[in-house]
Amino acid sequence: MQHWSGRLIMWVLVGSILLLGPAMRSEAGEPQDKIRQTVDGVLAILDNTNLDPQQRRAQIRQAVLKRFGFDEMAQRSLGQHWRTLTPQQQKEFVELFTDLLERSYINRIEGYSGGRQGVRYTKEDISGDNATVNTEIVSGRGEPAAVEYRLLHKDNDWKAYDIIIEGVSLVNNYRTQFNTVIMKDSYAGLVKQMRMKLEQENAASPRKG
Repeated sequence: MQHWSGRLIMWVLVGSILLLGPAMRSEAGEPQDKIRQTVDGVLAILDNTNLDPQQRRAQIRQAVLKRFGFDEMAQRSLGQHWRTLTPQQQKEFVELFTDLLERSYINRIEGYSGGRQGVRYTKEDISGDNATVNTEIVSGRGEPAAVEYRLLHKDNDWKAYDIIIEGVSLVNNYRTQFNTVIMKDSYAGLVKQMRMKLEQENAASPRKG
């Protein structure tokens, strides 16, 4: 599980939000607008100098929870093993998965010191309750990086359940890692490793006061 804090997570949970500067406007549907609102909201929180660290973290957490469907993401990331869990285990896994990604995301936002770049919203596809929003992160240091959001319409809102960076899926990446740990050890072993990682993320959080 060491790769969770590596380049992929940095790209997905920081690059796809923090690097997004002023968006280049285009005609858009609701899914694209939802992604744009989340990006703008996170940037506004980061720019608000009146917030103390705890207030900033709490507001970023709410913005993340509003747009990311962690329950759907957790289920897809666990793949075939999801069906082997009891309802209580499923609930506990979603909570652990959510806490881990939230902590990882927020810690990396607070530790990020790079400059913001621009973003182009290049394409949007809507098919029933599913949608994809394609963007390009624009940098002056090379070719644009393709970032694709996959969303599901649920409870009268669009929730992102996967992000694909340069063809690499967050959900597929987790599914491969989770399956490897479960097959070599057990589901209990996976939960143990996730809890250890969460403890590391908690330790990296700024202390109150």
